[in-house]
Amino acid sequence: MGGYGWISLTTDYGTFDGFVAACHGSIARIAPEVRVIDVTHHVPPADVARGAAVLAQTAPYLPASVHVAVVDPGVGTARRGIAIGTANGVLVGPDNGLLVAAAEALGGIGEVAALANEDWFLGDISRTFHGRDIFAPAAARIALGAMLADAGPAVDPGSLVRLPDPVVAIGDGWLEAEVVTVDRFGNVQLAAGGAMLAGLPPNLTVCGVRARLGATFADVQPGDLVVFEDSAGQVAIAVNGGRAVVVLSVRPGDVVRIAER
Repeated sequence: MGGYGWISLTTDYGTFDGFVAACHGSIARIAPEVRVIDVTHHVPPADVARGAAVLAQTAPYLPASVHVAVVDPGVGTARRGIAIGTANGVLVGPDNGLLVAAAEALGGIGEVAALANEDWFLGDISRTFHGRDIFAPAAARIALGAMLADAGPAVDPGSLVRLPDPVVAIGDGWLEAEVVTVDRFGNVQLAAGGAMLAGLPPNLTVCGVRARLGATFADVQPGDLVVFEDSAGQVAIAVNGGRAVVVLSVRPGDVVRIAER
């Protein structure tokens, strides 16, 4: 492994405290020339599924990187810290399902190692801040060219924790899918891929609310619902000039039904 010039950070730490800065510092102390991209630090606290979706949808658009992700409600427990090698980067974080979708988006899971080499860690390890003390220092070393085999013992990819598959079902003139994310604009993204819209008619209902199939927000009148394929290639629902999440009163994990009107 030849190393990487970039490290990305995705966490639920927020930006009101010094947690993110401490992770930047851990990286800079080991690899000061490596540049850091902050994907987001506003994943809802402990929402592993949301963090996994954000990372998987963003990582393929970044330069080849070591991607650190920390949404880790099990920090300090027996859950493993891991590094996953892919064809287009390395993912570092907890083994709680957070990294798997991103690994698949980056070309598939290759070599996996448990983070067990204490020489890679930052001094005394806090039981509640592995992002600073384990994941960021490990990422810095990998970015400098360290081999995953030096991080710790190999892990069977089949033993990785995986999140449950989201609900997706399709029939004649209808589609049901789980809400994956709601962005800051109130747009509702579903687990269904955009190609699943191909069999739907233009006039629809979403959870009983009138909608139209479109390609962008302005394909409907202000205040109306539009169903479209979003920039991540997923089925999404928006309101032209409004917030679909308010109109539909849904949240991640809910199942949305789109049907012929």
